[in-house]
Amino acid sequence: MRDEMTAHWQRTYGERSIEELSWTEPMPDSSLALIGEASLPSDAAIIDVGGGASRLTAELLRCGYSDVTVADISAQALERAKADLGEEAGLVTRVEADVRDHDFGRRFDLWHDRAVFHFMVKPADRDGYLAVLDRTLRPGGHLILATFGPDGPTECSSLPVRRYDAEGISQVLGDDYELLSSRLKEHRTPSGKAQQFMYALLKRR
Repeated sequence: MRDEMTAHWQRTYGERSIEELSWTEPMPDSSLALIGEASLPSDAAIIDVGGGASRLTAELLRCGYSDVTVADISAQALERAKADLGEEAGLVTRVEADVRDHDFGRRFDLWHDRAVFHFMVKPADRDGYLAVLDRTLRPGGHLILATFGPDGPTECSSLPVRRYDAEGISQVLGDDYELLSSRLKEHRTPSGKAQQFMYALLKRR
């Protein structure tokens, strides 16, 4: 299953340009707004999971954050992001990882995930993801999850997804996480299709 998932995303990034991927956004405004709400110091340890081809990393560097890690199951996605960063590529730690079972070997102050968690439709995958989250995010740290919202698509990249509202995210995460804020956002894919996303900012107790 792990190899199949890796192969799927390698194939996806190999067959399409970043600009053709449905989840591509020109500017990660909602993510940046929630990171701002977390009021993190510039040396906070931030990890962006599934963020291989996201523009968030570049924006975090521009905002002055100095400890940024990006993790992705696709080596191709990570290499593309590295190339896009150019001279700043050395300022970012890149990790090829399946977030259902990876050991990052350290704790982070912020775990950011846009469009990974909603692929965890099987209980075993969801449990694995949450176990990695729990051993990776420090107590008192912040969590940003962005998934398809209640009226969002039921599949993405030919894979099924699970849609969430803020209450649903809170129920899955349990009492260890406090919901601080949430918002719905309409994302326009590069082809012009509308997709509803739900963004939630939580704090680990």
